[in-house]
Amino acid sequence: MRIGAHMSAAGGGTRAVERAVLHECEALQIFAKNNARWLGKPIEADEARRFREAVDAAGLAPVVSHASYLINPAAVPGGSGNVRDKSIDALADELERARLLGLMGVVVHPGVAAPGVSDDEAMALVGEAARAAFARVPGDGPLLLIEHTAGQGRSIGHRFEHLAGILERLDASPRVGVCLDTCHLLAAGYDIASDEGYRDTIADLDRLVGLDRLKVIHANDSKRPLGSRLDRHEHIGEGFVGLEGFRRLLHDPRLAHLAMVIETHKTPGICDHPKVAKPDPLDWRNLNALRELRREVCRRG
Repeated sequence: MRIGAHMSAAGGGTRAVERAVLHECEALQIFAKNNARWLGKPIEADEARRFREAVDAAGLAPVVSHASYLINPAAVPGGSGNVRDKSIDALADELERARLLGLMGVVVHPGVAAPGVSDDEAMALVGEAARAAFARVPGDGPLLLIEHTAGQGRSIGHRFEHLAGILERLDASPRVGVCLDTCHLLAAGYDIASDEGYRDTIADLDRLVGLDRLKVIHANDSKRPLGSRLDRHEHIGEGFVGLEGFRRLLHDPRLAHLAMVIETHKTPGICDHPKVAKPDPLDWRNLNALRELRREVCRRG
């Protein structure tokens, strides 16, 4: 399994690649624009070319982006603030940016259902939003990667049945994949911290969604216990997932072709220095924890 990190694109996309190389990453996740804004400034052709060339030179794969947290594909039409139309516009913009940058896909949260909207209705809304975005960015790729959520409040996607329902409403489109997050899994009630719970989790994912749909894993430990439904990231091995939880994932041959990308806390001022890539001790700490677990697999293999 390839190991990488979400890296800041402060200073430009090529700076994110520099940060990934500095930390010996094999995979990379970025924000393709300011994640707190609906839309970003257009990507210039030269900028996109330099980014692609840097990624190729570094041998990073896969490279994905994470969509803006403002996007809510489950928003209802005509709702307050016109969130649905803004979400579809922003989602299409994220896909177009990923296409220009040559990314494998865009990770997006399926969103939050409005009061009175059932899970079935919310899944239909997510499917319709994805279709609308695909229509604006035609072609084969990049993929839209629906991220499994922790289940806080009225968020959609914390059950594998939700992911399956969204896929069904998209007629199992080949342009849609799934992203799992280890913190979200545990928080949502999937006990990947125990042998039996892990077996059941992967079996349910395969039965309901299909392991072939899983394209990338976010590696985050959890500050909160099983079933808390709270998304609180912790450093690798220091939360309720624990080293054993990550060891199971890294030892599972069915997942060996995937990438595991950390989204753990970074050191402010170091991780996002706009002028130069600097080593972040927190990134090294978390990446090395996963690498050591992976080395165990290699030694046993």
